[in-house]
Amino acid sequence: MIVRVLGVPMDLGSGRRGVDMGPSAIRIAGLSDRLRELGHEVVDEGDIPIRNMEELKVGDPHARYLAEIARASGVVCKKVEGIVSRGDFPLVLGGDHSIAAGTVSGIAAAARRERKKVGLLWVDAHGDINTPETSPSGNIHGMPVAALLGHGPHELTDIGVPGPKVDPANLVLVGIRSLDEGEKRLLKRAGVQVHTMSDIDRHGIHRIMKKALARLTDGTAYLHVSFDLDAVDPTVAPGVGTPVKGGLDYREAHLIMELLHDSGRMTSLEMVEVNPILDQGNASAAFAVELVQSAFGKKIL
Repeated sequence: MIVRVLGVPMDLGSGRRGVDMGPSAIRIAGLSDRLRELGHEVVDEGDIPIRNMEELKVGDPHARYLAEIARASGVVCKKVEGIVSRGDFPLVLGGDHSIAAGTVSGIAAAARRERKKVGLLWVDAHGDINTPETSPSGNIHGMPVAALLGHGPHELTDIGVPGPKVDPANLVLVGIRSLDEGEKRLLKRAGVQVHTMSDIDRHGIHRIMKKALARLTDGTAYLHVSFDLDAVDPTVAPGVGTPVKGGLDYREAHLIMELLHDSGRMTSLEMVEVNPILDQGNASAAFAVELVQSAFGKKIL
């Protein structure tokens, strides 16, 4: 299997600049070399070109920079669909979390041709299931889950092919600790499995992941993991787009990735929201690389 790295230097979906440098920071932290040390063949596909904020109009304040985010997501979708169709592994580097609308749409397009389903594990401090009507900020990095379920502007819901890309029954959110009121309502209505940090505190990450994997792999052929580094506590990863106290600790984050590898079911991965401007000596990007290594088979012993 060939691991194909794709950078999406997007910061248009975020309320804070800097995450557009995330793909470069992760590469500088040695991503490709670390994966090759584990025996994987790695091909870097470079970056998707993204227009700068300064040359764009905000557009609808409830869905800021929608036109460019939708355009770029369409490009990401086609690239990822091509990687999956060749039988290779897409490893997508963000950028803010709005890029997942493109990534998952590409995987879903490839799966649909085979009449197969996609499981989506969303590791994040936030639900990212707002729509322009419910979003307090209008930042689209808080909307990709809604779009992938078919809610929100057609520019996002119709990337690749029109309509929902993931069945709510095959979507699991882990590490959640910050939800808006509109997100809570939509999550309950859709019946999405959500594991908050409180759940992890009570039951432990191993039990949570066992439950999550059972749902994610029930009738699915593909398992995409979308990992927002802000799921991790800021004491471990300070350089993230939207830091929130009380997140996953070092070992919990690694165990999630180790269990994914052990399951043998993960078929694609994206790592997003690394913000070098807020980081300390590229430590967060280096930690992101460590997590990717665990997902690709690195063991303590």
